[in-house]
Amino acid sequence: MSDADPMIDPAKAAPREGSLLDKSCRLASRRHFLVGAACAAAAGVAQARMPTQKQRPIAHERFEKWVPNQVGPWHFLTASGVVLPPPDALSDRLYDNLVTRIYDSAERPAVMLAIAYNNVQNGVVQVHRPEFCYPAGGFRLTPTEPVQVKTRERSLDCNFFSATGYDRAEQVLYWTRIGNWFPRTWAEQRWAVIRANLAGEIPDGMLARVSVAGDDRREAEAVLGEFIRQFEAAVAPPLRRLLLG
Repeated sequence: MSDADPMIDPAKAAPREGSLLDKSCRLASRRHFLVGAACAAAAGVAQARMPTQKQRPIAHERFEKWVPNQVGPWHFLTASGVVLPPPDALSDRLYDNLVTRIYDSAERPAVMLAIAYNNVQNGVVQVHRPEFCYPAGGFRLTPTEPVQVKTRERSLDCNFFSATGYDRAEQVLYWTRIGNWFPRTWAEQRWAVIRANLAGEIPDGMLARVSVAGDDRREAEAVLGEFIRQFEAAVAPPLRRLLLG
């Protein structure tokens, strides 16, 4: 009679299913934890790098009160008759505040003013440039030229063009401010938004446009430069900061 085969404990003969399952669950839970932690960290970094709004909206009534009725020898005449973008869904979103004025004077040519402000400039909503709204109103434009206008506080980077319509001609001067920059072109305007975003900010945007009727560019530049300096002195300080930075 041969020796009896040693008895094998079934519990030790093979791994228990429960142990394998527990181990798999622990590994899966650890993977989920690590993935979740990585996602949370990435979300935190993204949130920290997300640009934040720099300026709060300004109530229209408050903004309009900042615009003076008297500018040197010019006085407020009417709010109508100023060239504006054609109304549509996008143009209605372009600005939080839009003020138009015609200022008259017994000593100087009348000046047309448009001031437009939006506290947010992004890839969708950006200040328009007058080279768009004048042709939409039936005007033919000369090429836009860069000009400098010296104010009491700074030298402004502006643009100038002549616009000829079926019933009148205008000499137009304007500038835009995006955050801390004064871009003259669409490319510079977009780059100003990108630079602000990289610095963690969503910039605000301002357009200021002045014009006079007539064909004499040299006279118009002199009149508009004088008006801007007089406007700078007469305007409320909060609006002066928005216009000139």
